[in-house]
Amino acid sequence: MAALGPLSRITRLGCNFCRNHRLMFNRNSQKRGIASCIDPSYGLTDEQKEFQKVAFDFAANEMAPHMAEWDQKEVFPVETMRKAAQLGFGGIYTRPEVGGSGLSRLDTSIIFEALSTGCVSTTAYISIHNMCAWMIDTFGNDEQRESFCPDLCSMEKFASYCLTEPGSGSDAASLLTSAQRKGDHYVLNGSKAFISGGGDTDVYVVMCRTGGKGAKGISCLVVEKGTPGLSFGKKEKKVGWNSQPTRAVIFEDCAVPATNRLGEEGQGFNIAMKGLNGGRINIASCSLGAAHASVLLAKDHLLVRKQFGETLANSQFLQFKLAEMATKLVASRLLVREAATALQENRADAVPLCSMAKLFVTDECFNVCNQALQMHGGYGYLKDYAVQQFVRDIRVHQILEGTNEVMRMIISRNLLTES
Repeated sequence: MAALGPLSRITRLGCNFCRNHRLMFNRNSQKRGIASCIDPSYGLTDEQKEFQKVAFDFAANEMAPHMAEWDQKEVFPVETMRKAAQLGFGGIYTRPEVGGSGLSRLDTSIIFEALSTGCVSTTAYISIHNMCAWMIDTFGNDEQRESFCPDLCSMEKFASYCLTEPGSGSDAASLLTSAQRKGDHYVLNGSKAFISGGGDTDVYVVMCRTGGKGAKGISCLVVEKGTPGLSFGKKEKKVGWNSQPTRAVIFEDCAVPATNRLGEEGQGFNIAMKGLNGGRINIASCSLGAAHASVLLAKDHLLVRKQFGETLANSQFLQFKLAEMATKLVASRLLVREAATALQENRADAVPLCSMAKLFVTDECFNVCNQALQMHGGYGYLKDYAVQQFVRDIRVHQILEGTNEVMRMIISRNLLTES
C-alpha cells in the first residue's frame, strides 16, 4: 500500500467504494444542490476533485445517516472511522512509507471540509488523530515511526493529543505534569484535561515537564494504553462533540520507556506548537464543512417554508442574510486554503495565517450555522433537524486548538514585532 503515490492511493482505495455507491452519490450530489457560487471544488485540480468526491461520498453515505444517533447515544464510531482509514483518511499527511497518504495540507483541508458535512464531531476527532500520527512521523526516529504510524494510519489504533491541564489551558507552557528520568524510563505524575478520545484510544502523545519552568523544560512522550499508572477520569458530558469521548488522562508513577520520547528533551513545546499549527487549519476546515452544510439546509428551508402566504425565499431580508452567509463561507474557505498552502511551503507568514484562519473561520462559520438555525425558526431548535447539531458541534472550535483570544495575541504579536 505504501508503494502507491499519495494521490493514487486515495483514489484507488476509494475506487471500489465510489463504484459501489455511484448512483447514491449522484443522488446525494443533486440533493446537496451545490450552488455555483459556493461550490467547494472551484479552483481545485482534477485529482483534488477526485478525493474530495470520495470524501463527500463517504460523508453522505457512512456518516450523515448516523450523525444524530452518534450524538444522542454518545457513540464513538470506531468501525466507521476504520472504513475512512481504508480510503487513506487515517494518516492523510503522514508519509507513505509508514502507511500514510502523503498528501499536502491543502489536500487535507479539502478532505476534512467534505467529511464534516457528514459529522463534524467524528471528523474533528479524525483530524486530531491525524495530527498525532503526523507528530510521530515528523519528530520520531525510524523505530518510533515504524512502531506506531502503520497502526495509526490504518486506525487499528487510535491516538489522543495531551497538552491541556486543569491549571494550564491557554498558558500551555506552565504545564505541571512531570516526567522524572529514572534509568531507561521516565516516571510521569500529573493529569491532562479535556482529552479527546481519552480512555478509548490507544496512544497518547503527552507534553510533560522534564526540566525547569517554561517552554524549554517541556518534552514529548508517547504513552501507550495499558501502561501501569495510566488511568482516566469520568466521561465528560458535553454540549457537542458527543461522538468522541472526552476524559481526564491521569498519570500516577507511570513509567514510560525513554525510547518513547519524541525528539530531544526540551523540544516538546516546539513539537506541540508545530502540531497545533496544522491542527488549527484542520479544525477550521471542520467548521467550513458545518457552515457549507448549514447554508444548503437554510436554502432548502427557505424554498419550502411558507409564512404570510409565500415562501420565506421571497423575503428580501432573508435573501440578504443568505447572501451574507454564502459570502462568509467562501471567504473563510479561501483563507483556510491560503493558510494551508503557507504551512505546506513553510512560509514566514504560516503561523499568523494559521491563527487568522482559525480565528476568522471558526467565528464566522459558527455565525453562519447559528443564522441557519435562526432561519429554521422553532424547527431549528429540534433535534430532528441537523442544523442544531452543527451549531452545537462547532461552538467548541472557538475554544480548542488555542482559544480565539490567543489567536488574536499571536497575530498582533507578529504585526508589532516585525522588523
